[in-house]
Amino acid sequence: MPGSDLNRGLEGITVAETRLSYIDGESGELVIGGFPVKELAVDATYEESVFLLLNDRLPAADELAEFRSDLANRREVGDEVRAVLRRAAEEEKPAMDALRMGAAAANLGTGEENPREDARRVIAVLPTIVAAYWRYRQGAEPVAPHEELGHAANYLYMLTGEEPSDPQVRGLETYLNTVIDHGLNASTFSARTVVSTESDVVSAAAAAVGTLKGPLHGGAPGPVLDMLEEVHESGDAEAYVRETLESGERLMGFGHRVYRVRDPRAAVLSTAAERFYEAAGDDSFFETVQEFENVAVDVLAEHKPDRRLETNVEFYTAALLRGVGVPRDLFTATFGVSRVGGWMAHCLEQLDDNRLIRPRSRYVGETDRTWTPVENR
Repeated sequence: MPGSDLNRGLEGITVAETRLSYIDGESGELVIGGFPVKELAVDATYEESVFLLLNDRLPAADELAEFRSDLANRREVGDEVRAVLRRAAEEEKPAMDALRMGAAAANLGTGEENPREDARRVIAVLPTIVAAYWRYRQGAEPVAPHEELGHAANYLYMLTGEEPSDPQVRGLETYLNTVIDHGLNASTFSARTVVSTESDVVSAAAAAVGTLKGPLHGGAPGPVLDMLEEVHESGDAEAYVRETLESGERLMGFGHRVYRVRDPRAAVLSTAAERFYEAAGDDSFFETVQEFENVAVDVLAEHKPDRRLETNVEFYTAALLRGVGVPRDLFTATFGVSRVGGWMAHCLEQLDDNRLIRPRSRYVGETDRTWTPVENR
């Protein structure tokens, strides 16, 4: 049917104004809450990054203490949620399924129906949901949240029952800050679409988690780690890259829908990973990671000289999360633990000046069919 130009996937369409993050894909620039990602990710705590997105400013010391305490007080989940997570673990459901189930029940027992309060609850409780599920998967009971630990440290603590080291905490915190928001990506757009109907932010979080589960949005770090560990064992990065490309398969961790140069988040995470592995005395694995990147970029340039393919955020996410101790099966769920801060900020921003999100589609079906009664078909 006649109509406006078709933009598949809404590519190039602007549907919202935001103060939360800015992306320049041509120059490889990412600004979050007004700060270049390389500055915010390294210097901030996750709580500071969340406060920034929710309030459009950094907190003063007393505000940060209050905010951190408030999030810590919202971390617990009830018996009903734990029962669902136990069942998901027993049935060996993927972590993202468990996270979706837990997120949908995030406001059980809270007695709150305030978007800002619910947003804080969702941000606080997602790490508890992921960690409880993982403990059940290991045949162990969940570890209760540690109210004295910060958001990142508490997440690692709930996974193992042991307080993490400072390098582990700083490494994870850098990751959480780096990926907390990134424009109107699929999961964020889904969250904003849900609240644009004047639904609630808990429903928006559940929808966003469901979107993030798809392999095209957030699912690559696990396969990237598999690739890196295989190459670390074989010691032949070039052979792996050439065999992968010659077989027509995609090389995971390279190229991005938005960036035409190296993903700025990859730069931040590569530095964080290098610092972590040096401190941990595990240089050999990280040397494999660096060698793989160099080899892959060169070989990709041979295979696709008209397209510049460089490392994206998922490549160094795999290396860093492996180092700090996040299990491979929880990589995407940990992405959700970070991105929920962005999701909730976008939901509140949408509600501040709401208009129902309602794009159009182009009809390409028949228009002149004649009805035939069932007995005559």
